[in-house]
Amino acid sequence: MLAISPTYNITWEKLPDDFVLPDDPVDNINQPALAAALTESLQLAGKLPGTALTPTNYGICATINGKIVVKAPDWAYIPHITVARSQVVRSYTPRLQGEIPALVLEFLSDTEGGEYSVKETYPPGKFFFYEQILQVPNYGIFELEAGILELYRFGEPKRYRLESANEQGRFWIPEMQLFLGVWQGNRENRQGYWLRWWDEQGNLLLWGAEQVDRERQRTEQERLRADRLAAQLRAAGIEPEV
Repeated sequence: MLAISPTYNITWEKLPDDFVLPDDPVDNINQPALAAALTESLQLAGKLPGTALTPTNYGICATINGKIVVKAPDWAYIPHITVARSQVVRSYTPRLQGEIPALVLEFLSDTEGGEYSVKETYPPGKFFFYEQILQVPNYGIFELEAGILELYRFGEPKRYRLESANEQGRFWIPEMQLFLGVWQGNRENRQGYWLRWWDEQGNLLLWGAEQVDRERQRTEQERLRADRLAAQLRAAGIEPEV
């Protein structure tokens, strides 16, 4: 028996104003903090263009065979939107309102495996939607309790392939010119695993609190050097200028 692949008519239409978006609760209390941390370091490092969008639990839409499909990844990076931000308040439709997301991330928190669903019938599963409908170049699934990141890269034959991390355990995201990897430490009174960015030279993109702490350490080091120099001058009988 010859298997025939189904045909999908995909269109990119604005979500109707009366469309009722799902109001599902956030699966895990840590998810908003993880998403905010990803965006913050990009912004502080100057890696977030003015036309880029980093939605969190925010509907990304497509119309498949006349039926609207909305999926809300836990975090996404859209390099460029072509409409005013006021037009993407409720949802975002790729190709109609801007580019396809370069990266979508799901923070694994349930036991049903929804992040891995390849269900093709309506409503399609997340994995199928990101791979076959949107064709997002990079799809990451992060198991936050174990600190495990899986990164799937879209390519020929138009399928996702599980990528291997480099020696540092990081994944190169070419569309962003950054590495994405797992980091363990503390932020906002949460000790655990986080997703973080590194540049091409391996420098960690810092959060705001880390930048403040680094500047404080630099100031303290300069003060100590000045104190040592003043002590050396006084030992030589020279009173340092104030």
